[in-house]
Amino acid sequence: MNIILIRHGKTQGNALGKLIGVTDEELSPDGIDEILSVKYPEADIVFSSPLKRCRQTAELIYGKPPLIEEGLREMNFGIFENKSHEELKEEPHYIKWLETNCESEIPQGETKREFTDRCAAAFKKALENLDCNNAAFVVHGGTVMAVLSALTGGDFHSFLLKNGQGYVCEYDGENLSVLYKLE
Repeated sequence: MNIILIRHGKTQGNALGKLIGVTDEELSPDGIDEILSVKYPEADIVFSSPLKRCRQTAELIYGKPPLIEEGLREMNFGIFENKSHEELKEEPHYIKWLETNCESEIPQGETKREFTDRCAAAFKKALENLDCNNAAFVVHGGTVMAVLSALTGGDFHSFLLKNGQGYVCEYDGENLSVLYKLE
């Protein structure tokens, strides 16, 4: 089965360089324009995070409301939420988080391991008993990174995407293989 993983379009928080996880932002006008300027692969079925930015992006691309999968939402950044690097650069927990390759705990948030496990489980659950050729997932950058690192064995940070970018993969029911990047 072909899998299309797409990061949602740009939001105001993205444009300002903020960590936007659980904040439920809409797409910015620029984000809408960028999504509409790209031709994405067709999909038989479309899944999305429950957050507005993903649902809006899915509807812009595929012209219909997606199926919502709660476990595909972005990482909970806890006390880092809705703050930029500049705002956090002297926060001890943030410094430690960066120094540990984002592995340390975030107060009031999720660990990268918890997040990755949640996203991989939600991805697999969405595809259980599904009979189609092409499934799209319009989700968050972190969600794409989590799913791909968990199911390809690759490095989490190597799958970083800009808004509106994505990957086309092949899924064998257990593992993903990246076929190409959507830019």
